[in-house]
Amino acid sequence: MTDPMERIVRETHLGQQLEGALLSFFESYRKIASLPKGINNLFATYVRLVQNEIASQTSFSHFHKMERDPFDFYAFTLDMIRPLIDVKSSQVLGEENLQEIVETLSRKENVILLANHQAEIDPQIISLLLSPKFPQLAESIIFVAGHRVTSDPLAIPFSRGTNLFPIYSKRYVENPPEQKGEKLRHNAKTLATLEELLDQGGLCVYVAPSGGRDRYGTDGEVQIAPFDPSSVEMFYLLARRAKAKTHLRLLALSTIKLLPPPQGINVELGEERLVSYGPAGLFFGPELPLETIPKEQRQAKSDALTQEIVKMTETLALPPSEEGPSHTSHL
Repeated sequence: MTDPMERIVRETHLGQQLEGALLSFFESYRKIASLPKGINNLFATYVRLVQNEIASQTSFSHFHKMERDPFDFYAFTLDMIRPLIDVKSSQVLGEENLQEIVETLSRKENVILLANHQAEIDPQIISLLLSPKFPQLAESIIFVAGHRVTSDPLAIPFSRGTNLFPIYSKRYVENPPEQKGEKLRHNAKTLATLEELLDQGGLCVYVAPSGGRDRYGTDGEVQIAPFDPSSVEMFYLLARRAKAKTHLRLLALSTIKLLPPPQGINVELGEERLVSYGPAGLFFGPELPLETIPKEQRQAKSDALTQEIVKMTETLALPPSEEGPSHTSHL
């Protein structure tokens, strides 16, 4: 066994599934040309962080603030993801809307971004693409995140570097059935915490009302996961009820090339993660009206928002990468 990274992974004794997932993760990195020096050391640190979670898993509160001291998880996870992004071919559209968001937050008003979700590393990609012009916003967005990112040892180091409202998505609330009540109580407490912070103002919250990631269809095209009407209605209600003025906007992401989700829905932890080098795109839309949605129209409203996200992602038609990675960029 001569490969140093394989030796490091094997010596941690994480178990066959996690070891295999870690090694395939690293192998997919090594297929990317011109990786920066020190990538082995970066991965060795990541493996140690995963091992720490196996030994004593981090407990996340109903609002988790990114950890930056004594270990800077935020900077570390950006360093992990930065080599994957083709900066020259990436896009950030809707800059005038981004400027409005920054001004809104400066007035202690809130912004809720109704978005699609494609890659597990979307928070890091968003931060990297925003940080050159909007560094404060890049660090302050809070992500409504499914429980997997706070329970999977491979994901937890990234989650510790992210602002989170952890919840159980619909598809996991009843699995297993005996935990349904506990999970619903957890979600209720998380939403109560979110409401308290919205009342104080100055929050930018990202939520994926689909409850899951977009995936490639059998035709090889990306299928945008439809927004769930009850989730859309809940965030409309939160926006209207908040004591501080709250604005809703759409955000479209095109990030799937960097870390595609598995084809099926995995219940077990330790899913395979295969990364690629390529461009990413963000499209920040204009403000949405906060009109009341009659119950019989909620599905139509949700479908209309999904279709708008589809159009925005089509506008983000990203070219294939023509050059190898450059690590002298501003990201």
